[in-house]
Amino acid sequence: MKRIRRGIVRNTAVTLGCLGRLGLLAALLAPAMPAAAQSAADFPNKSIRVVVTFPPGGSSDAVFRMIVPRLNEKLGQPVIVDNRPGAGGNVGLSIVAKAPADGYTLGLGAAGALSANVSLYPNMPFNSGKDFKPVAMLAAIPFVIVGHPSMKAKTLREVIAEAKADPSKLSIGHGGNGTAMHLSAALLGQMAGAKFTDVPYRGSGPAALDALGGQIPLAIVDLPSALQQIKAGKLIAYAVTSPQRLPMLPDVPTVAEAGLPGYDSTGWFGIVAPAGTPAPIVARLNAEINAALSDETLKANMRNLGVEPAPDTPAAFDAYIRSETAKWAKVIQTAQIKLD
Repeated sequence: MKRIRRGIVRNTAVTLGCLGRLGLLAALLAPAMPAAAQSAADFPNKSIRVVVTFPPGGSSDAVFRMIVPRLNEKLGQPVIVDNRPGAGGNVGLSIVAKAPADGYTLGLGAAGALSANVSLYPNMPFNSGKDFKPVAMLAAIPFVIVGHPSMKAKTLREVIAEAKADPSKLSIGHGGNGTAMHLSAALLGQMAGAKFTDVPYRGSGPAALDALGGQIPLAIVDLPSALQQIKAGKLIAYAVTSPQRLPMLPDVPTVAEAGLPGYDSTGWFGIVAPAGTPAPIVARLNAEINAALSDETLKANMRNLGVEPAPDTPAAFDAYIRSETAKWAKVIQTAQIKLD
């Protein structure tokens, strides 16, 4: 009887010891296993910093600041804008690439830093395809090809024919070397088989002013820089660079409609997070941003700035960034574009 009791006690002790060790192991593993899920479940529980890669006052900065009050309300935490311009967006996004992947540091990046810069800068501080998780596309920025009213050519087809007839005759102004407008001009020439002389400016506004004054025959500029002059008949609007016509210029054809099928060149910007940010956090942010972009008043205000709302899924935004990167790499290489 004593032996049986001792056996029971010994077996019980062994069992309890194993259970104790299993319990200790479970206790050690428990905090680690659900950490990501737990962080996503209570996200956000503090302020969110969004590094905007442009100075205050630009169209991308202005658009995001329109969205901020709605995000503050829906997320229940303040969204803080941190403007970090420089090196075509590389400065700001390099901060985001090194941030913890917890959803509390995001970046607002554009076509340059997220797609074209890898082909323009010899030493990039990040790899846009590996170091970021696309969260949400915000907007597309279409451009318009304009000319001085003294131009004989009244359509884009006629402009292209004129450029082919005398490659040294037509110059085209744009917002600066390596900008989306510059790349749009390069793509135009390549698809048309025509040669234009590039005239870089420090921004879209000065290029539009020189086209208005007749100092240059053509320019590719953003919509706000030329809209009033187009409506007043002081500039010819040959075509818009987007795949669809614009509500602000419904009678102006797209480049594709005007003679170059398949042409599509727009600026764009969106929100990215550090790679490894949990999918539920990305999904939550995407849903709230897309909901804000669906507001009719916000859409009207964005269009007044010359940008088109472009809500999308994280997967679609990721695919778009990759396709834009490959597209502009070819254009830049063919045109042998170099930064100043």
